[in-house]
Amino acid sequence: MRINRTNPEQPAAQPVQSHAPLKAQTEVNGFELPEQEIPKENQKEPPKAAKPPKPKKEKPAKKPRRQPVEEVEDDEENEQPRRRFPFGCLIVLVILALVGFGGYKVSQFYAELDGQKTLGPTQTITVPEGSSVAGIATQLKDAGVIEYDWLFKLYAKYSGRASGLQYGDFTLRSGMDYNTILKTLSVQQVKRKTITITFPEGYTSVAIAQKMEENGLCSVDDFLACANGEDGSDFSQYDFWNAIPDTEGRLMKCEGYLFPDTYEFFTDDSVYNYVNTFYKEFDAKTSDLWDTINEKGTTMNDVVILASFIQEEAGMPAEDAKVSACFHNRLESDDPQWAEHKLESNASSYIMNDSDNNYLWNSPTAAYYGWPEQGAIPDDVLAHYDTYRISGLPAGAITNPGIDAIAAALNPDQEYLDEGYYFFVTGNPNGDHPGEYFYAKTADEHHQNCIIAGWG
Repeated sequence: MRINRTNPEQPAAQPVQSHAPLKAQTEVNGFELPEQEIPKENQKEPPKAAKPPKPKKEKPAKKPRRQPVEEVEDDEENEQPRRRFPFGCLIVLVILALVGFGGYKVSQFYAELDGQKTLGPTQTITVPEGSSVAGIATQLKDAGVIEYDWLFKLYAKYSGRASGLQYGDFTLRSGMDYNTILKTLSVQQVKRKTITITFPEGYTSVAIAQKMEENGLCSVDDFLACANGEDGSDFSQYDFWNAIPDTEGRLMKCEGYLFPDTYEFFTDDSVYNYVNTFYKEFDAKTSDLWDTINEKGTTMNDVVILASFIQEEAGMPAEDAKVSACFHNRLESDDPQWAEHKLESNASSYIMNDSDNNYLWNSPTAAYYGWPEQGAIPDDVLAHYDTYRISGLPAGAITNPGIDAIAAALNPDQEYLDEGYYFFVTGNPNGDHPGEYFYAKTADEHHQNCIIAGWG
């Protein structure tokens, strides 16, 4: 019997009987197995029958190539499995593509933050007042300075620079790193109009306020109200301010502390900032004097008051310390002539002489209060400022002294202090010794000096 495995559906060929001895013969898939003789006892005598018709000779099937074949139990197991689409590979490829793209974008973000090697042309970006960080970021993106407005916004926020961005005109270039852009945007670029004013040493507070008004910065009253703290202005950040005592009869708290110098002011600034400019400079110039003040057992208030008289009576660095020695001797000497320790300075006295530089009569302060117009200096003012009446220092300073006069008040000339000089006089501007200083120990010597100086 022959089994043809090339076509399982084709019926097997019918066996052909013959009279020849039977031999077992098998052919599987075209492979012929060796014949085996069937024992005689097992051989059956074929029945005598009519000779069957000779079958048609079939064309032998083409022998296939030899290859080992495993027999299967049924036809379904013999079917070839279908090929499936490789979805796993596709997913891996997609993930790799996403990772690669993500890495590429991250590198772009870092390049944006750190800036490009090649910068674009300069351009002016105008940021309107009140612009938000988001608005500025959008403006920069539209101008081509940055590529990612959202990244700039986040960087400005988390770097802590968002609140410091200014408005105005800024010069920027594409390709700049974010730090440089933020630094540029944080500097005020609006050109505010300024004015420069010089305040000479020895100016009174009223004179300073008048000059501020003359230059259109603020009114005299607003300046003085702020400088004296009468409008609620607080300058307690300065030690000298906290040390000013509430002395009875003091005309102005600010007198003596508005440091005279040349300043540049913004024309649209606040009154507080104007006043603070003077106080800030005073604090800077006198900060290194505190140790000496404490060592000598005095106060900044007393030093400033005395310095204001030295500034008015001398006003020359070469003479400041000598005039200071004379005042110190009057206030501190044991000489019976000066037992009442009166300062006796015409710069603040009862003398109503228009030719004298008298704080209480012939000065911007006196005019501000209207005393000359009234024809007299009020008694309560004389009781606290007339240096011929009161002992010691008056209730407050009479000018705003410079640093040389302040230093001289703290450090009088030791020789003149030890020798006991009490008097001084300056040469008459129209005499033979204009501007020259003459010092004396006694009243008689002083009288002779006045004659020499052209006053006698």
